[in-house]
Amino acid sequence: MSEFVAIDFETANVGRDSACAIGLIRVSDGKIVHEECHLIRPPSSYFQFTYIHGLTWGDVAGSPDFGAVWDVIGRQFDNIDFIAAHNASFDRGVLNACCDTYGLASPGLSYLCTVQLARKMWSLRPTKLPDVCNYLGIKLDHHHADSDARACAQIVIVAEEYGWRHDPAK
Repeated sequence: MSEFVAIDFETANVGRDSACAIGLIRVSDGKIVHEECHLIRPPSSYFQFTYIHGLTWGDVAGSPDFGAVWDVIGRQFDNIDFIAAHNASFDRGVLNACCDTYGLASPGLSYLCTVQLARKMWSLRPTKLPDVCNYLGIKLDHHHADSDARACAQIVIVAEEYGWRHDPAK
């Protein structure tokens, strides 16, 4: 069993560094051992995706920026095998852009995309997060960063129970 962190970002707009929420779930030996969720004040007050996640500038204006949130969450990325995310290229891009904006080093870890994992393990299509969760019986409050990250972690846990093992070369 692996040690990993599942993440999910919600963004304010198309700017990759516009994270306005992050859900983070740490898993060790098939068990969720740590959960946290933070609202983040993005660099701009422009919110384009409120219709998706319900967050507005008013919800996050008094929240810490990503640099301050990283001071709290950064240690969760220590001593893990990989980072998991549903549509990992999006979350990797947001994490890297936020780290760049605040002068932080991005975690040099491999990413596991649970979209690809669900397609490979269970031949699922479509593979949107609600579809995968429905198939696996995972509870989801979609577009809430904590729930999406927890669901992503549970997808990996189920795959490991089926015998899947992470290979960073793939």
